[in-house]
Amino acid sequence: MKNNKYILGLSIIAFSLFSCGNNNGKADGYGNFEATEITISAETNGKLMQFNLDEGDVLQKEQFMGYIDTIPLALKREQLEVSKAVIASKSKGVLSQIAVLNSKLKTANTNKTRIENLIKDNAGTQKQLDDITGEIDVIKNQIRSVEIQNAPVVNELKSIDVQLKQIDDQIHKSKIVNPLIGTVLTKYAEPNEITAFGKPLYKIADLSTMQLRVYISETQLANIKIGQEVTVKIDDADGMKSYKGTISWIASEAEFTPKIIQTKEERVALVYAVKVDVKNDGSLKIGMPAELWLNASEEPMNN
Repeated sequence: MKNNKYILGLSIIAFSLFSCGNNNGKADGYGNFEATEITISAETNGKLMQFNLDEGDVLQKEQFMGYIDTIPLALKREQLEVSKAVIASKSKGVLSQIAVLNSKLKTANTNKTRIENLIKDNAGTQKQLDDITGEIDVIKNQIRSVEIQNAPVVNELKSIDVQLKQIDDQIHKSKIVNPLIGTVLTKYAEPNEITAFGKPLYKIADLSTMQLRVYISETQLANIKIGQEVTVKIDDADGMKSYKGTISWIASEAEFTPKIIQTKEERVALVYAVKVDVKNDGSLKIGMPAELWLNASEEPMNN
């Protein structure tokens, strides 16, 4: 009888030690998986001529997905080119006048130099120098006058060049190019629909690495740090499926416990949000619940 009591006592002590070491069989945090979702929107107005994607497609960075009708933009660009040519022809006439005047000015300066040399040799008169100086002043005034007349034309040409650059930018933005590697979560538009600037076309997220957002109490905060490896568990047909995870972010301020979250101490007034990066083998989905275990049990990891 005494032996039975002794064995029972040892069993209770062993069970108690095991329970303490395993955290009473409770996870250290509970939460849901999430991913950074990006909504790709149209950058110009028009008819969606081509749009090649479906929900669930895995897209590559800089992959061409389709384009918005660019015919109105192309016609507007052609119209601007014609206007630029007409204005440029007017400017050419003005520029030719300036070229003639500059040629006269060059000749007059040459004559002035010659007269100055003659005066030094007592072969020229001051009147000759005054006359050529007056002629140079007249030519310079004529050049300034023509340049003033040509200024509006030059400004108009610059304005058209700016408009052409704007049209080229809109044509470039009519191409739908995927900005990052990821999986299409939602498709908002179909070919032949009329779209507009800012209208969503599709939503994409990189699901190769998922983030588990969990909430922990202040008493647990001292046991974790960024870069720390932890265990993440999800429900599986055979019980629980385990993954390796790495803590990538810890909130700097506490917040009230979300109603759907249960922490290690059941419910506390304030908790800290923590994000854990987990490599996705295809089983992890956005919104899926999971558990965080700081002290991993001796189980084989799936990742």
